[in-house]
Amino acid sequence: MNTQTLMVQGTTSDAGKSLLVTALCRWLARQNVRVAPFKPQNMALNSAVSADGGEIGRAQAIQAFACGLAPHTDMNPVLLKPNTDSSAQVIIHGHAIGNMNARSYHDYKTIALKAVLESHTRLAANYDKIIVEGAGSPAEINLRANDIANMGFAEAIDCPVILVADIDRGGVFAHLIGTLALLSDSEQARIKGFVINRFRGDIALLKPGLDWLEQHTGKPVLGVLPYLQGLHLEAEDALPATYNPDLNPTEALMHIIVPALPRISNHTDFDPLRLHPQVNLKFIGPGETIPPADLIILPGSKSVCADLDWLCQQGWETAIRRHLRYGGKLMGICGGFQMLGKQIHDPNGLEGKTGGRTGFSFFDMVTRLAPDKLLRNVQGTLALNDAAMTGYEIHAGITTYDSSYEPAAYFDNKSDGAISQDGLILGTYLHGLFESTAACNALLSWAGLDGNIQSLDYHAIRETTMNRLADSINQHLDVNQLYQLLNLNKVSAE
Repeated sequence: MNTQTLMVQGTTSDAGKSLLVTALCRWLARQNVRVAPFKPQNMALNSAVSADGGEIGRAQAIQAFACGLAPHTDMNPVLLKPNTDSSAQVIIHGHAIGNMNARSYHDYKTIALKAVLESHTRLAANYDKIIVEGAGSPAEINLRANDIANMGFAEAIDCPVILVADIDRGGVFAHLIGTLALLSDSEQARIKGFVINRFRGDIALLKPGLDWLEQHTGKPVLGVLPYLQGLHLEAEDALPATYNPDLNPTEALMHIIVPALPRISNHTDFDPLRLHPQVNLKFIGPGETIPPADLIILPGSKSVCADLDWLCQQGWETAIRRHLRYGGKLMGICGGFQMLGKQIHDPNGLEGKTGGRTGFSFFDMVTRLAPDKLLRNVQGTLALNDAAMTGYEIHAGITTYDSSYEPAAYFDNKSDGAISQDGLILGTYLHGLFESTAACNALLSWAGLDGNIQSLDYHAIRETTMNRLADSINQHLDVNQLYQLLNLNKVSAE
């Protein structure tokens, strides 16, 4: 069996696969093991630009950081970005090859598997260990044929698997036993142990169930990870359900609202704001009342025209215009920036129906969607206070607008975005701006946060999270069994 690679699969989506892979990556990296993350196939609208100029799932970029590595397209060779309920943009080795409906992609998987195995082979040649994240559940029997995301991949390279389940959801033993029962004999044999995630309470009360599970399956429980209060790990796709637990919204000095677009992309842009000690950020979903705010941010979108229709149907255009009349600030990021212009043209139907749509017309600008995406990481300064910033671009739009607007940012002898003449509206193609402390402070000051702004070091929070996860491996999992699974001696004391 291939002990260079260890795969983590889950009984359900959000069972803890991303968390456990991130934890194992940092745990091994702290012991000087050359380790890399890998996810054969990811379906997500949160993506990152890799060091080699491609696009991968943001979760794999974070896992790369946990390994002390720059993200690379080989870490996520197949990325699916849904643009409707039944179709998605297919990205292979970091670059879009087109849109496919579910049935077409199902047939395409045999070709996609070749890309997956090529990437795994390259990683295996450069790293000692590879920690792989599955997708969804291996027990989705309707998707078993041509599977490349879970057991299909594990069988192809012959690697061991850990199965993780979330006890906070309830029914954890049914999830584990049911998943195991739906696997073939060879797949069942591949599972070398269980991890139970997000437990809170007295572990002694859980022990009879753990003992029964081991006796019933003949497989060990490798450990029980506790519910880690206050843990921040970027969501792979779904909008986060919790906000800053230490902040009373009524005491916040800055109120920010973001429409929860049906195809919202890179909502991780807002994680630093969710964690900020002076900011109350809220996503506003369908049918919810649009509350007063200091700042409205239109986020990125995978289907800009369709999401713009949704905004208008939900009453956002009226709310935004009223907000601006009273001096509120408005910001658009990527697709949200495109919405601020006069026209969005999609002649090739890249994001849905061919055609286009009229925008809000806050800026004198027109966007035309083109097949080739612009993918790049940048660093430079904001026009606001010349604040240092880093960010990244992922968009297919080519935007032209009046050169009299002050740009929002400068980098590499180029400029990005625009600021309205009255200073109330700012648009940018750059994701990740709030991760830069100086840029975050400058944007909050522009939005009206007066007095002393408390700086938030988002990267330090991320590092603390990763180390906390690695610590939980030492404290709550059977590390000796992990060493055996990975064919490692106890490498070095952490």
